[in-house]
Amino acid sequence: MKNVAVIGAGSWGTALSLVLADNGHHVTLVARREEIAREINERHTNETYLPSIEIPSSIVATCSMEEIIDVEIIVLVVPTKAIRQAVRSLNDVLKQPVTIVHASKGIEPGSHLRISEMIEEELEPTLLKEVVVLSGPSHAEEVSLRQPTTVTVSSKSLSTTKQIQDLFMNQQFRVYTNEDLIGVEIGGALKNIIALACGLTNGLGYGDNTKAAIMTRGLAEIGRLGVKLGASPLTFAGLSGLGDLIVTCTSIHSRNWRAGQMLGKGKSPAEVEESMGMVVEGIRTTQAAHELAQKLQIEMPITSALYSVLFEGKKPEHAADELMGRVKKHEMENLHDVVSDQKND
Repeated sequence: MKNVAVIGAGSWGTALSLVLADNGHHVTLVARREEIAREINERHTNETYLPSIEIPSSIVATCSMEEIIDVEIIVLVVPTKAIRQAVRSLNDVLKQPVTIVHASKGIEPGSHLRISEMIEEELEPTLLKEVVVLSGPSHAEEVSLRQPTTVTVSSKSLSTTKQIQDLFMNQQFRVYTNEDLIGVEIGGALKNIIALACGLTNGLGYGDNTKAAIMTRGLAEIGRLGVKLGASPLTFAGLSGLGDLIVTCTSIHSRNWRAGQMLGKGKSPAEVEESMGMVVEGIRTTQAAHELAQKLQIEMPITSALYSVLFEGKKPEHAADELMGRVKKHEMENLHDVVSDQKND
């Protein structure tokens, strides 16, 4: 049995706490709001984020980082914009090195850093054993109901990756290892952009043909940028690429898809975020990916179109028209570029 702290008591942090508790680990769940921690400890529920789910008494909630001094592993499940602050706070409380597993999906605008890189920048080197990413097609609502789910874990150390695989894996929650840390993080982050675009086209009244086109061409964009950053193209055919793309682009559970649908129906980005009441990672990631594409001179037309809607005030229907009116191309042209880039590297 391990002592594990989960930082972030939203839907995904709570769901992962349930997986760990089912596996017999002692879990301290760190919430941002006192009322959430109190509800978990006293009523054993988290109705705000996971309605009607019973939380076992082996999960103890707190709002104080001081209560995770003795943990061996920290699971970080906070929005990308909160990563740095959360990690900095650990410098003041940790007394021994820890392994950090992050289950967040995004890229930081401006710096263009992946989450593992942000963690490595902020945590004192003497306090960090390894950073592991957990990613894949996994809605918190279904994980909390113990429905069959598969995810991927990756880090720079295969032995550490296997330890985290053992930590989480059970009959309902199957965990695969992958040695491509960059690809796993990029796939998990960029699929949120494509989910926004799929939701947007739904909001415009378009159907399955359009959704299939956005997902397929979106996967090409993900692979193009990922390989340029050092990822393996094979990763994007796996759980953290195609798998996560499918579940995020087709499910009502996806907050990015729902946000995109609101955009397509005419709401502004500010109105969308206010209506959601939760962070929509795809919006910030669109900004970061657009910046990266320009910097690296990579063609990402779906990302570019979505950026123009989110940050330049373009009407969604006009962005869609421009996508369809692009110059003629060969379907495999981008695949040839990806393979060429990998050989050159």
